[in-house]
Amino acid sequence: MKKTIEKIYILENPEKNIVKFATDYQLRYDNIIKDVFGVACLSDLDMMIQFNKTFQESISQKLGISEKKVSLHTVVRIASKNELLRLKKEMLAAIEQNKESETLIPCPFDSIIQLQDGIFKWDAEISSYIPVTQIA
Repeated sequence: MKKTIEKIYILENPEKNIVKFATDYQLRYDNIIKDVFGVACLSDLDMMIQFNKTFQESISQKLGISEKKVSLHTVVRIASKNELLRLKKEMLAAIEQNKESETLIPCPFDSIIQLQDGIFKWDAEISSYIPVTQIA
């Protein structure tokens, strides 16, 4: 049985100013949708996008798009490398705030992940994901 590469998603709720990262597994089985959007599942989120006017407006204002273009894919999408760098900065800030002497960041997801920009592998020496093409 071939193991699939875990996709990393970014979930964005501009109405509540919440941004979280999630894996395929978390989207299917954890309460991350409820934590970010306050609804039980993706189909409920899709209905929320269609019928909650203030939520539509907050998304369109944040992203600079018309309300007609707001969809599920605008608030739940595969994360990019730049968005993942934001997570790294947050993790470094948390380490600094706790005054831990350890500056290495633990691997936040699987060792191999898929982003918008391609497949990435965790490099423990630099505490970052690097493109698979750079692996020797």
